Amino acid sequence: MVQRDSAKLIAQLAKEFPAVAITGPRQSGKTTLVRALFKTKPYINLEDLDQYQFAKEDPRGFLGQFQNGAVLDEVQRCPELFNYLQRIIDEDKRNGLFILTGSSQFQLNRQISQSLAGRVANLSLLPFSIAELKKGKIFTQSIDHNLFHGFYPRIISGGSTARRWLNAYIETYIEKDIRQLMSIKNRDHFLRFISLCAGNIGSLLNLSRIANDCSITVPTAKSWLSVLQASYICFTLKPHSSNFRKRMVKTPKLYFYDVGLASRLLGIQEEAQIRTHPLRGNLFENMVVADVFKTQLNQGVDASMFFWRDRAGLEIDLLLENGIDLQAIEIKSGETFISSWLGNLNKWRSFAGNQNINIGLCYGGNWSGVRSDVNVRSWHNMSKIF
Repeated sequence: MVQRDSAKLIAQLAKEFPAVAITGPRQSGKTTLVRALFKTKPYINLEDLDQYQFAKEDPRGFLGQFQNGAVLDEVQRCPELFNYLQRIIDEDKRNGLFILTGSSQFQLNRQISQSLAGRVANLSLLPFSIAELKKGKIFTQSIDHNLFHGFYPRIISGGSTARRWLNAYIETYIEKDIRQLMSIKNRDHFLRFISLCAGNIGSLLNLSRIANDCSITVPTAKSWLSVLQASYICFTLKPHSSNFRKRMVKTPKLYFYDVGLASRLLGIQEEAQIRTHPLRGNLFENMVVADVFKTQLNQGVDASMFFWRDRAGLEIDLLLENGIDLQAIEIKSGETFISSWLGNLNKWRSFAGNQNINIGLCYGGNWSGVRSDVNVRSWHNMSKIF
């Protein structure tokens, strides 16, 4: 088992809160992690039909089995439990009593906000980060390999080939589960929508164009995108509000939580196709941005991530905001460092003026160092930038 960076944080939260809720995409390793951390607690999967029916029909009797708490997996499937959980937690007053997991951020958070607000610590577990793989000594130092395979544990462990596993993931989870959640009847339109989203990674999100290409309305496209976000398929990066007296774009950029899934949705059949794919640079940027997001989540840091772009096209790929401090990061997939890559960073630094800023560049090569007061880091050592 690969040691997850968030394990220490989860264990600490269980000492401070009566319950801990862990959300994240299916197959991101939630079950493996919580069963390893809480070995003495009974484990119940509410996707098991017998357990689900028991919990739904007799929630008091179901929870009465667990005098010392339990791990309840996919708990959002049974909203009937949450009022009873509230009563048990308030009467028992012990911390770390229940560990809740779910693959739908929207459904689980809605139930928590209605019944368990203030009683539950929330955090997300995403597929492996590069740092986790390196610590586990199972990291493959090939850009194209990582862009094609992605970071889901089942693929990393060698339990299945990337193509077959991701095909099954798309069919069983994205096509069926999410469509059912939204009552989406037209499978082909929905699958085309997701594929077009993959084709939009690292770019300004144009929902009107995507909706038109899918023959759906813009409100429908917004609704479908929201459920993909709540289900940990993709996320948006908003433009930073600081304009430095420049006219700024207001449109977000779109990324996928797992770059391998995005590659599969783009129709990439094998790793060799990555090298010459027109969106290779976008896929690389997606991998880097998603990994920064994972790193911040695993450290328990609020992911205050943005990009910056003015109307003239000057862009900084990633901005990290921490109070009054700003970290600007440019991302380049090229494997040989080129000094001209620093141009946008230096221009942005001149606009930012006297703010507390730190500037870094993440690129596809292996050398790391400092050039013109810019921290240059290899893509697989990018956590050292921030």
